[in-house]
Amino acid sequence: MKFYDYKAAPSPRRARILMAEKGIEIDIEQVDLGIRAQFEEPYRTINPRCTVPALQLDDGTMLCDNASIARYFEEVYPDPPMLGRTPVEKALVAEWLARVEGEGLLGVAEALRNRSEFFKDSSVTGPNRYAQVPELVERGAARATACLHDLDARLGEVAYLAGDAFSAADIAAYVFVDFTRWIKLPMPEGLDNLARWREAVAARPSIEA
Repeated sequence: MKFYDYKAAPSPRRARILMAEKGIEIDIEQVDLGIRAQFEEPYRTINPRCTVPALQLDDGTMLCDNASIARYFEEVYPDPPMLGRTPVEKALVAEWLARVEGEGLLGVAEALRNRSEFFKDSSVTGPNRYAQVPELVERGAARATACLHDLDARLGEVAYLAGDAFSAADIAAYVFVDFTRWIKLPMPEGLDNLARWREAVAARPSIEA
């Protein structure tokens, strides 16, 4: 197997943390998004979506999304489970993954990609060109802020997002919270539950992956 990565980007960081939690070591190749190498050959042929992360399996199959990569590793390396242990826990992991991705990570991405000159005509990931929409900057930041409050409320009820066990939902949430720095989003005051959880997660060795 080979893992296609870009060390500075949030999306492949999620996969690296998950692999570290499971003790998976594979070949890693960096794709320099800073010089737009994802749009050039040979990577464009390897992954026509022109995104990272991507995982090439031994049989040549390409997995080009965090969801598919996590599912594959969960099936092949089931311990420790990262997508839930019980039916309810699995459902909660899926729910919080969807919320963190759709509200938090996407909110930051909206604010970043519709403001930064680097992403002009590239406001959406992938090979297709999309013009920036300045109105989405403020909305994206507001969505990300709302997600921070939602996470804090949830973490006032449970130790981790899906219950009492660390999961892929917590990985996504931790990466999201760090990602807010990219748009200099102020951390709202009073989110004590989020701060407690973040300190606990930061102590895990996998976070340095």
